[in-house]
Amino acid sequence: MTMRVVVLGAGPGGYIAAVRAAQLGAEVTVIEQDNVGGACLNWGCIPSKVMKTTAELLEKLNKAREFGIQLQGGFRPDMKALNARKETVIRNQREGILRLFRHHKIRYLRGAGAVQSAGLAVVQVEGGEILELPWDRLIVATGSRPLQIPLLPFDGERILSSNEALYLDEIPAALLIVGGGVIGCEFAFIFSSLGSKVTLVEAMSRLLPLPSIDDTCSELIQREMKKRKIDFMVNRTVERVEENGKKLSAAIGPAPFVDELEAKKMKTLTVEADKVLVCVGRTPNTTNLGMESLGVRMDERGWIGTNERMETSAPRVYAIGDVLGPSKIMLAHVASSEGLVAAENAMGGEEAMKYEIVPGAVFTTPEVANVGLTEAQAKSRGYNARSDSVLFRNLGKAQVIGEIAGEAKIVSDAENGRILGVHMVGAHATDLIAEAALAVKVGITVRELAQLIHAHPTLAEVMREASFKSLDRALHG
Repeated sequence: MTMRVVVLGAGPGGYIAAVRAAQLGAEVTVIEQDNVGGACLNWGCIPSKVMKTTAELLEKLNKAREFGIQLQGGFRPDMKALNARKETVIRNQREGILRLFRHHKIRYLRGAGAVQSAGLAVVQVEGGEILELPWDRLIVATGSRPLQIPLLPFDGERILSSNEALYLDEIPAALLIVGGGVIGCEFAFIFSSLGSKVTLVEAMSRLLPLPSIDDTCSELIQREMKKRKIDFMVNRTVERVEENGKKLSAAIGPAPFVDELEAKKMKTLTVEADKVLVCVGRTPNTTNLGMESLGVRMDERGWIGTNERMETSAPRVYAIGDVLGPSKIMLAHVASSEGLVAAENAMGGEEAMKYEIVPGAVFTTPEVANVGLTEAQAKSRGYNARSDSVLFRNLGKAQVIGEIAGEAKIVSDAENGRILGVHMVGAHATDLIAEAALAVKVGITVRELAQLIHAHPTLAEVMREASFKSLDRALHG
C-alpha cells in the first residue's frame, strides 16, 4: 500500500520534504495557505537579498572614481523598478517549486489546512470548499511570522514588521530599527546604503548577540556601522513612541538587563524617525492547526518540540523548520535539511538531524558567517582551544575589489590541531563558509588545511592564511 504523506506548509522545509517523500514512493499532498516558498522566498531571504544587491550596486556606483570610471551625475534608488525586479525573482522561484510538484506528481492545495483527528487533515481551499485528506504520515512545516509587541503594534505604514519593510514604495529619510539581531542588522546596512539615516537599538550588550556568533564579529560589524554613520545603541530599549507631526518620536531608555547602577547613568534619549522597523523575533504559525488533538507537545509560546529524527510527541507526526522555534536553529537551510530527515524517517528511514555543523550566514555589509564552536564554547567543553585570525586586507583579491574590511578566525584544538570552528566577517563570507563547514564536519586539522592549495587571487585564500597562522607560520601577517 502506498504511504500517504500530508505536508502542512510549502516553505523551504515543507517543499523539500514533499519532494523527498515523493522520490521515496509516497503519495504526497502539500497544503499551503499562502504562496509556495514560505517566509524565506516571499518575506525574507530572497527579497531582502534582492534589496541588498541593489544597495551594494549603488555603493559601488558612488565609488566608481576609485575604480577608474568617470560617471556624471548622482545615483538614487528607483523603488518601483526595484520592487518589480524583486517580484520577478520571487515569481520565477515560485514557479520553479510548482514545477517540482508537477514533476514529482505532488498534489498541491492552496488553503487553510488543519488536523481534524489522527490520520485525517482538512483544508478549506479557495472558494470555500472543505476537503478531507487521510494521511499515514504528517509533516508540519507551517513556519513563523514576525513577533508583534504591545508597545509597537504593526500598522504597515509607520510601525513596520520585516515583511512590510521589504515592500516600501519609497526609502524613509530616517529609520529607527528596534532589534539588533540578524534581521535588524541586515536591514540597517540595506537602508543606509539606499539613503536612510538609520538608528538601531539593541537591548543586549552587543549587536548580533547570538551564542554562535563570535564577539569579535560583532565588534567588527559595529565598527563598520560607525564608518557608514549608522547610529546604534546597545543595552537600550524603546520605552515609547509618539507621533510628532509628520515624524515619530521614540524615547530610548536603559534595557531591563542592565545593572541598576549602570542604568542610572543612562539618560533617556529621543530619536525622531519617519518609520520604525520592529525586528525583535518571530512567533510560530501553530494556531488553529489542531496539534492539541493529536497530543503534539508544544511550549507555552506554541513552538513544537521534536527529537533529532524530527518526530513530535505524537506517533507518525513530524515537524520541521521555524515552527520548532529558537530551541533549534531558525534558518532556511536548516529547515530544508530537517525536511530531508523527516521525509526519510516518515518512509521508514533511520536519519538524525545534526545541528553541530550548521553554517550561519548574516548578510550585512560586510557579511558575517560562522560554523562550529566559538573559542569560549570550545573552552567550556574542555578543549585546549586557540584562536588565530587574519585580516581580509592581506588578500590581493580583497584589495582588487576594494573590499578589505573583515577577518577570518579559526578556532582549533591546540593538542592536535583539529578545526573546531571558523568565524568570518568579510566580502562573500557567506559563500566562503562552505569550505569551513566541510573542514569542521570532516574533522581535518589546520595542518591539513594548510596543505590545500587555493587559487590566487581569490578570497578563499583567507582560509589557508588562517591555517598557517594557526601553525605559527603566518605568511602575510
